[in-house]
Amino acid sequence: MMKPNAWGYCIRSGFKNIFHNILFSAASTATIAACIFLFCLFFAIVSNVQNMAKTAETTVGITVFFDDDADPATVQKVGQAIVEKEEVKSARYTSAEDAWNEFKSDYFANNELLAQAFAEDNPLAGSQSYEIFLNNIQDQQEIVDWLYTFDVVRQVNYSNAAIKGLSSINRIISSLSVVIIGVLLAVSVFLISNTISVAAQFRRRENEIMKMIGATNFMIRLPFLVEGVVLGFVGATIPLAGIYFIYEKAVTYVNEHFLSISTLFAPIPIETIYPSMIAVAMGLGVGVGFVVSFFTIRKSLRI
Repeated sequence: MMKPNAWGYCIRSGFKNIFHNILFSAASTATIAACIFLFCLFFAIVSNVQNMAKTAETTVGITVFFDDDADPATVQKVGQAIVEKEEVKSARYTSAEDAWNEFKSDYFANNELLAQAFAEDNPLAGSQSYEIFLNNIQDQQEIVDWLYTFDVVRQVNYSNAAIKGLSSINRIISSLSVVIIGVLLAVSVFLISNTISVAAQFRRRENEIMKMIGATNFMIRLPFLVEGVVLGFVGATIPLAGIYFIYEKAVTYVNEHFLSISTLFAPIPIETIYPSMIAVAMGLGVGVGFVVSFFTIRKSLRI
């Protein structure tokens, strides 16, 4: 088991390696930082798009209308089938009378005389309906097709374009983020590997002497592992600090200048998604640094 002073020596040596190869170290850190910054950026965008889709599930509904002469008992059976459907989160029935009362309240509030002209005639007599909200908005088209299988269903209103748009944006952003982050990770692996290899060659004679006086392989390799972990840690810390500032400014800007959008789809607060960002970004940065250093040093140091 290594003594505390041996651990201290290895850690100091790891930091010395970084400064001895400052250009490679800076390039490695910058590439990791760029990779993690893009990851955090796409993570924030995808999270908000998914949140918009989730919000749509509770605010964008399907409205199904029935034939004017539809039998109330049949309509009730259809309503029961809708409620029992596992994809349906909730359903609200609106009778023709309720629909007319809501219409009068919204449009004739300041003109009671005009509303009284329809006192004996309900213009919305055939407007009994169910408003349906789903557990997953992706099931919308399937439910619409199912509703049209009932003979008494006259019309189904739903917003398909908005949902398709959100789904397409989500897929495009996810695919683009995977490609870009994958390329940057490959570059990071290459640069860190070169940095560790250069450091190993620079200290090769010193390592041979340490081996001759009884140093273990672990003690010889530990400084290089420290170097890789530090590069990954710094490469993760910089973009995390930057993304926090940028995201807060972006949310403030959206809330101030796009009030209509922020009212419908409020951006996720940074406090909600930042802990997940930190965990994944640190795991990515430190993990890449450690793994690349571990395998590179085993290959480079054949002592």
